[in-house]
Amino acid sequence: MSEAVGKRPSLIVWIVSDGKPGHVNQSRGLAEALVRAIPAEIHTRRTLPAWRAWLALLLKRVPDNTPHRPDLIIGAGHATHLTLLALQRAHGGRSVVLMKPSLPRRCFDLCIVPEHDGVATDARTLVTAGALNRIQPAATRGAGHGLILIGGTSPHFDWDSDTIQVQIKGILARTPDIEWTLTTSRRTPADFLAQLPSSPKLTVIPHTATSPDWIPEQLARSSTVWVTPDSASMVFEALTAGAEVGVFDLPVNPKSRVGRAIAQLADAQRITRFAYWCAHDKLHPNLHPLAEADRCAAWILDWLKKKTNG
Repeated sequence: MSEAVGKRPSLIVWIVSDGKPGHVNQSRGLAEALVRAIPAEIHTRRTLPAWRAWLALLLKRVPDNTPHRPDLIIGAGHATHLTLLALQRAHGGRSVVLMKPSLPRRCFDLCIVPEHDGVATDARTLVTAGALNRIQPAATRGAGHGLILIGGTSPHFDWDSDTIQVQIKGILARTPDIEWTLTTSRRTPADFLAQLPSSPKLTVIPHTATSPDWIPEQLARSSTVWVTPDSASMVFEALTAGAEVGVFDLPVNPKSRVGRAIAQLADAQRITRFAYWCAHDKLHPNLHPLAEADRCAAWILDWLKKKTNG
């Protein structure tokens, strides 16, 4: 991810991490897209406690022993915002915040915000289809391998384990030529796995037995992915991987922005709802896999170029 020791890469990227896997996944997805576009070096900084971040912001001091100052400082998650601004004030660089910030957007140089957050695009704000991720489309994938991703309780959908179990049984019964792998999440009810049907076509891997690279590896080899709708980030990762994506049916909270995002994907035929699949026995093809991290990287580099030349 960097050039030879002692030689400054074209771009120095600092990631501010709050330790939450989903947020780190977004930041690394963007940083790695920048690396693919230009010689770059990535460093990670932990989020400071709020009182230390405020003090650092006021004093313009955050100790750091890296040899080069940052060009970009990226943060995802509300807890990263103060640290991001403190690092920028102390060490320079441009600030890039992912997701709708809790502070005014004018506090940051650039904002990259998922469409469901309801923020309009402007000169310093880019709206994306879902949150960014690290997924890369696979050149080849196994037509006989499928992946089932199970979420759980959330404010966006009314979770019903029995309903999901019935839909899983339907998928297994109607796809005899596919070997399925199923995994859960931290939000999956504790008794869910015990209720799963026993099938030689179904391999179950609890989320506790997976590594950070496990889901990207599975997405790379799966031609079909079924996801519970509460797991919106997984839906967008599957679309980025290039798989055909089915979404289980659950009652939606009518006020949920995530629910509206899933509905928009279904209306655009990017994903297939379970009821539609049952009626038509097919999934909508994923003809144009998402590449939002690369699009964002190109937008940032173009913005930096204009600033440098302007």
